[in-house]
Amino acid sequence: MSSLQDHLDALKVRKGYWFAPKLYGYGAVPVTWQGWLMTLAFIALAVMLAQLLPSDPLRIAAIFVAAIGFIALARHKTDGGFAWRWGPEKR
Repeated sequence: MSSLQDHLDALKVRKGYWFAPKLYGYGAVPVTWQGWLMTLAFIALAVMLAQLLPSDPLRIAAIFVAAIGFIALARHKTDGGFAWRWGPEKR
């Protein structure tokens, strides 16, 4: 069984990265202020697009494009990349 310290160590990233790989599953989580700011900015953009655009198809398309951009940047800024994981990796 993994210790709490193993989990905390898995959330540390090298300089220049904003996200750490999720410990379980696929994807990443923000672990620096830049990652959190980017995540909050994406949420604010999605809400703004949903409120300002006049039609549902246009809203969906715009939010989809924004989400693709967010995911691409998050993937680029994730220390270790996106991959399926089953807990903290041993270092």
